[in-house]
Amino acid sequence: MSSVIMTDSLTKQYGSKKAVDRLDLKVPSGSIYGFLGPNGAGKSTTLKLLLGLIRPTGGRIMILGKEVNQKNRLSILAKTGSLIESPAYYGHLSGKENLRIICTLKDVPFQEADRVLKIVRMTEQQNKKVGQYSLGMKQRLGLAAALLGSPDLLLLDEPTNGLDPAGIQEMRRLICSLPEKYGITIVVSSHLLSEIDQMATHVGIIDHGQLIFQDTLSSLHEHSKSWIILHTDNDPEALKILKQAKIPAGRRDGKLVLRAQKDALVAEAAAALVHSGIGVLRIYEQQMSLEDIFLHLTGKQVSL
Repeated sequence: MSSVIMTDSLTKQYGSKKAVDRLDLKVPSGSIYGFLGPNGAGKSTTLKLLLGLIRPTGGRIMILGKEVNQKNRLSILAKTGSLIESPAYYGHLSGKENLRIICTLKDVPFQEADRVLKIVRMTEQQNKKVGQYSLGMKQRLGLAAALLGSPDLLLLDEPTNGLDPAGIQEMRRLICSLPEKYGITIVVSSHLLSEIDQMATHVGIIDHGQLIFQDTLSSLHEHSKSWIILHTDNDPEALKILKQAKIPAGRRDGKLVLRAQKDALVAEAAAALVHSGIGVLRIYEQQMSLEDIFLHLTGKQVSL
């Protein structure tokens, strides 16, 4: 699968601090690439570097098969849509009028406004003044603006930030529909693990400006270790019995666990405990959640 975005040792330094530190991104064509990290990790800085809003201190950027430089930056941006931070609008104008202004700036036909309003399902609100829009409607209008000109690439910075649950669900549904329907590759940044888990096909995790993980979402989940949890009527005594039987057991988060998941071993452990008079109340498998994986990779808890 070809890469729509590739960076080579991309770096942005402010004084002695590296906001982005030798970043090597690879965003596959047609993917929804979840760019994940805690607040202040360098996500927004990276997206601004990709868009040419700030200049890198070092490294290279390849977008749509071309190395970004001052000569071709505008031609590459013409095929790129973005929603960075909170979109700004003329509150006294309607949604459609705001989009037509952006059409003029992008040099695309006014009919594009009608097309993107339909995509984001805002045709019924198109003539309403933007000052009367809810936050969710403004975000959808921002997405519509990003879609003007039929871009091949979309960069979305925290698109669900501040939305209520219904707004989050609507935005998520819109984003997930775009690659299949329109062939658009999407990079969506977030500090919300649950959001990325429900949207992305690929994931990059950034912390302190450094990329600490990059692969498919399914590969990230494969990092999760599963444990067999045993609930007994006497866990301390049960642990002694299992160790005497040379069954790999231990304690994790105050629970009695088996460190291997083979069915034969679970059966052996249960038989050993019952034979010794220990009451086995429950046996179940527990997997590390995406939040746990993130904590393991970064060493810190993040907003959920």
